[in-house]
Amino acid sequence: MPIVRFSKFRHVFGTAAKPEDQYSDIKVTRTSWDSNFCAVNPKFVAIVVEGAGGGPFLVLPIEKTGRVGTNSSNYHVDGHTSPVLDLAWSPFNDNVIASASEDCTVKIWAIPNEGLSEPLREEAVKLVQHEKRALLVSWHPTAEHILASAGADNMIYIWKVDSAEVLVSIDCHTDLPLSISWNLNGSQFATTCKDKTLRVINPRNGKVIAEKEKAHEGNKSSKCIFLKTGKVFTLGFSKRCDRQYALWDPKSMDKALTHEEIDQAAGVLFPFYDAESDIIYVAGKGDTSIRYFEVNDDEPYVHYLNMYQSQNSQRGLGFMPKRGCDSNKNEIARLYSVVPNKMTGAIIPIKFVVPRACVHAYSPLFHRSQKGGNFPKDLYPPCISSTPALTAEEWFSGKDKNPIMMQMTADSGDGSTDRDFVKSNTRISTILSSSANTSRPISQVSTNGNGALAAALPEGLNIDELLEDIKKLKATVRKQGRRIAKLEAQLEEKAA
Repeated sequence: MPIVRFSKFRHVFGTAAKPEDQYSDIKVTRTSWDSNFCAVNPKFVAIVVEGAGGGPFLVLPIEKTGRVGTNSSNYHVDGHTSPVLDLAWSPFNDNVIASASEDCTVKIWAIPNEGLSEPLREEAVKLVQHEKRALLVSWHPTAEHILASAGADNMIYIWKVDSAEVLVSIDCHTDLPLSISWNLNGSQFATTCKDKTLRVINPRNGKVIAEKEKAHEGNKSSKCIFLKTGKVFTLGFSKRCDRQYALWDPKSMDKALTHEEIDQAAGVLFPFYDAESDIIYVAGKGDTSIRYFEVNDDEPYVHYLNMYQSQNSQRGLGFMPKRGCDSNKNEIARLYSVVPNKMTGAIIPIKFVVPRACVHAYSPLFHRSQKGGNFPKDLYPPCISSTPALTAEEWFSGKDKNPIMMQMTADSGDGSTDRDFVKSNTRISTILSSSANTSRPISQVSTNGNGALAAALPEGLNIDELLEDIKKLKATVRKQGRRIAKLEAQLEEKAA
């Protein structure tokens, strides 16, 4: 593999936390779906666990290390009726997490600021649209309350979560979506799919901007990451089951910018992208190692740096946002490795650090902080903050903005947010329809139990259940409409 010989990250090394700083005695999920099963932010760590009669996941304060044991149920979020397949913390509210489950629902949870003291079973918002299991969830990087979800019905939905509203339904996938990654300003996202096609999609209208069939020719799962330069990094398998990576330019997808084999192991590879340092961490399911690569504009564009090795095979990983890293110790990344055992498992934090000897105090980029300590400014350019750049309404109207950045000085803190999650009755579809045709009355439904419609319903009929049934009926109608359209297209081809 090509090696970057002159890089300030050339000597980055990973160090696993000591046993007392790990999260141990956790019943890690045994679900076969290829997911990370772990999500972290500067306040909490969440992990999908085994549970009877449903799909719980565990949420612990980041500082609550040690043995979880028999008290783990007090920290459970247990509102799904089937196993949870994916988790994602909101980038703008450290107390809000989204979960996707085999019960076909996506749920938004509000975690108390001090953490859980008893099982949480009541979600803040329930998103019902998928007809089969919900597989993936991914938050918009700059607009608040915008979430993408992907399901085994081959559909991707763009949600405004505070009003539980579907903004866009995307049906361009012919098989299971395997990964979703937004670009820097959220104007596009990339997906990999079981049909082996890499797609770049406009999330506002669902149109495919660029695609590459057989980006990786192997039958196993592939993953993608949208880089801040606008390029797309993918991981997958060859026909001979060799693991490989590739870099693509959406402007010209005919040929990869670079395409290299990694090894011949069998585990699915997952990428984790540090946008501030342009480093990609690559970890395989069942592997005992984590490789990291630096991406720049010099051929071959993706440069192997080094590899962290341990004795523990990993079931999944969580990636800490840059604002949660410890700049006092030259930490540039932190991954949380989910390690299964026969009976229980553990979460092991792994810190990636640049040795102090590699940080030159006489560098023009070396900065002395306000507290008088030496702060390596070249290692810590401004990082993505927890402040949204756009509202959901602004984004859906067509506005794009890059993330709001924050300084990573030693005294700046992690930018954690303590805001409450607030539901909204403002639906974008209602705003757009009322502005487009103000002469036609818009029918509105009151769901608080005090509206005229609720009062007129027969006794024993619940308005919320009725609305949920209507949503499912609409989804079925849309599915049949798509099926009819495909059949008509096939008939036209045969007639021609």
